[in-house]
Parts: sequence; C-alpha cells; structure tokens
Amino acid sequence: MFPNDYFSPEDQGPEREEPEKTGPRRFFGLLLTESGALLKLNLLFLLTSIPLVTIPPAALALSRVVRGLLDDKPGRAYAYWAEFKRCWAPGWGAFLLTAVPLFSSGYGMIFYMSYAGTSWIAFVPFVICTTVFLTVMQGTTYLWGLLALGRGMSLETVRLALALGLGKPLRGALAAAAWYLPLAAAVLFFPLSMTYLLLLGFSVPCLLSHFYLRTVLRALPD
Repeated sequence: MFPNDYFSPEDQGPEREEPEKTGPRRFFGLLLTESGALLKLNLLFLLTSIPLVTIPPAALALSRVVRGLLDDKPGRAYAYWAEFKRCWAPGWGAFLLTAVPLFSSGYGMIFYMSYAGTSWIAFVPFVICTTVFLTVMQGTTYLWGLLALGRGMSLETVRLALALGLGKPLRGALAAAAWYLPLAAAVLFFPLSMTYLLLLGFSVPCLLSHFYLRTVLRALPD
C-alpha cells in the first residue's frame, strides 16, 4: 500500500488547481480549442460583408463574438447573428469616426511629403497630418475594443479610446499591427491568399488584436 492510501480525500487537502494560461499559451490554446468557431465566424463575416454596406456592423459583430472567446463565451453562429442585427448604428458610427480622419490625414501625409523636401513650409502640415493619423490609429484599436466589450458609441467612449491610445501606445500599436498587417499582406498577395482569407484571414487577426488589448481593457472600471 502507498502512504496516501492511509488518508481519506478530505485529509489530503484541496486539489491543486491548474494555473490559468496566459500569454502565448493562452492564445495558442484558444486557437486549438476554438478553431472550429473561428472558421465559422470567418465565413459568417465574409457572407455578411458581401453587400459592402454591411462591413462596419459585420466587423463589430465579429469583434464582439471573438472578444467573448477570450472570456470563455461560446462563439456560436446565433451569437454572431444577434450581434450583427444590433451593431449597425455603433458599427457605422465607429467606421465613419475613424475612416474619415484616417483617410484625410493619410492623404495629407502623402501629399505634403512630396513637397516637404523642397520647402520647409510644407513640412509643418506634414507633421500635423502625421500626428493626426497616428493618434487616430492608436485610438481606433481601443475604440473598437471598447465597443466589442459592449460600451455604447458615445463621446465618453471616444474620449476614453483616445486617452488609452495616448496612454497605452504599445498595446494599441500591437493590436493595430495584428489586424492591419495580415490584411494588407493578404491583399497584396491576392489571389494566392484566397484560401487564407476564406478560412482564417479575419477571425484570427481579430482574435490576436483583442488579445493584445485584453489586459488594458480588463483593468477599466465598469
């Protein structure tokens, strides 16, 4: 007989709980366990984005369901459809609030950069456009992250997103890179990247983007 056989389960103390997985272990664990859900969500996002005008609510619906996976909520198809139906107003609001200044400041950067080398006067608006572009880019990731958590599209949410973008720039930059860089690469290598886009080209970058933001947003008061 072994020594533990002399003691009852109550005498041996509580079972030791396995520590919560964090960092890369947590992310790759989600990829493994939720691969089926991510495939379905990616397909649903593509299907609901076909009319083009539905891309903003579809993107927010994807963000909310994928963000729920980080909180161990099931990423079912019915959850996506439910979010898609109520994401039209906040989705389009966030899209217009971010796309317009990003496009305008980005165009200004390219326009004034061609003149900045020959005239110092053009360097001033170039710096202004660059500052606006980077600030909005940082705030964009946090804005979509806050909306994914269920916050309303309000002035308070926008202010909080900008404050987080300026106060926590590294996480915001990593989240933006996780979303935009794979998408840009897939567009550049299209149609070779078609299989990637159909299977995981949107859901996995979305998951990685929210994964970078989770610790910052989790610390916010309700």
